Amino acid sequence: MTSKKRTSFVLLGLLLVAMLALAACATPAAQPTSAPPTAAAGQPTTAAAQPTAASSQATAVPTPKPTVEREAKGGIRKSSSDYKGTLNLWVLGYTPGNAFANPFDNAVEQFQKDNPDIKVEITGYPPNDEGFTKLQTALQSGQGIDLLRLPSDRLPGFVADDLVEPIDNYLTDADKADILPNVLDVTRVKDGKAFAWPLWVVPMGMYLNKDVFAEANVPLPPKDWTWEQFVDTAKKLTFKRANGDQVYGFSGFVDPGVINTWGLWMNQDPSVRAINSDGKYGYDSDAAKAGLQRIADLALVDKVTPPDFGSMKDSDVKGGFINKQIGMVVDATGFSPTLKGQNINFEIYPLPTFNGNKLTVGAVGLIAVAKQTDEAKRLAAMDLGRYLTSSEVQEDVPPGSNVPTGFYLAPGARKSVKVVDPLDKFLPVLPDMWITPLVVDWAKFTRLFHPEYQNIIFGKAKPGEAMDRIATEAAGYLGVQPQ
Repeated sequence: MTSKKRTSFVLLGLLLVAMLALAACATPAAQPTSAPPTAAAGQPTTAAAQPTAASSQATAVPTPKPTVEREAKGGIRKSSSDYKGTLNLWVLGYTPGNAFANPFDNAVEQFQKDNPDIKVEITGYPPNDEGFTKLQTALQSGQGIDLLRLPSDRLPGFVADDLVEPIDNYLTDADKADILPNVLDVTRVKDGKAFAWPLWVVPMGMYLNKDVFAEANVPLPPKDWTWEQFVDTAKKLTFKRANGDQVYGFSGFVDPGVINTWGLWMNQDPSVRAINSDGKYGYDSDAAKAGLQRIADLALVDKVTPPDFGSMKDSDVKGGFINKQIGMVVDATGFSPTLKGQNINFEIYPLPTFNGNKLTVGAVGLIAVAKQTDEAKRLAAMDLGRYLTSSEVQEDVPPGSNVPTGFYLAPGARKSVKVVDPLDKFLPVLPDMWITPLVVDWAKFTRLFHPEYQNIIFGKAKPGEAMDRIATEAAGYLGVQPQ
């Protein structure tokens, strides 16, 4: 199936996600947790599916202690594998105590209660290129990893290298009826087989710190705001406090492992896509170059970003927003439970339009099973993957003090999953979501693109020369022809 057809099918699925999730219930107020360190000065996040700051190292943690007293419940939670031993689960963005860790800790505890002979050990890896490199190394070694949470743009490479298992033989009739078929189609990257359990759909949104708006005496813009209104708002939110602290209007995370900020320039024209409608490479077009210049001008002309915008750490972008040093940041759904848990006064907006063009970017979050030689262990891993992508896991990890939105940190990939506030604020952007192409060499492309993107933002290169310089090689990675 072509990337173009697959993307259109996915968007149909996303429309279903939006309609099914509108019945989301409210979540009780959460107790604040400790904030991340004060932001130094600017950077952002993914792919696909990233909410909180993560360390730069892959970190193994002990089996979590239960946060509530749990009893075995049976049903989907009980593995039919008869496997006895350890399953190693790698979780993107997991750092003990953060928005990813608490839901997974609680879910794993329930699974272990229902399967006392199975121990699940969690390893966290950061949402950046370094983290994905560590993940691939672990998969290639064939040791210390049995399941992994990953964004959809990484799946084709792992399938091509024969590092993950197809799930078709483990999909039950109930699974097939529940998982949105067009979202499941995202995982069918070779021979029509599905190679991962779809977890959630992750778009980017614009986060507004309402306390910064109030301090600067700036009214919230309309939600159908334009690029011009966004820039004007960012300028008004860029000011120096009486104590000398500098506040910046906007920032975002830029890294070869993420696409957080891309929607802000890809909306220049509907033709601006990595692979355009003619099957050609699209980022060397005049429209793409104009869009890239716009985002660079936020730093170079408008002066509304921290001085290191383009090279900031994810934790500094998020920390700057939480600590009221940055008024607006673009980020994925997962950041919102952290903010809700810390009682941050925030709002979520669609990305601003340009010439009427609506766009957000994102990916589908997945749980894949690493290649296995032990059939019992493979079945146990598949059972855990099914459970971690089910509506039952949301029942077992409901909204509460240390899990503000429950287990799900984004709209779910199953019809039976209902998301809660503030995740429901992302539902309006789902129909306008561009999903990264499912190509084997996507990571190679982003690593090629990233330094040029940074140089454009830093004012070290013009978009025209930067994009022309990489056009031929980029097209080769994407399997298309340059313009």
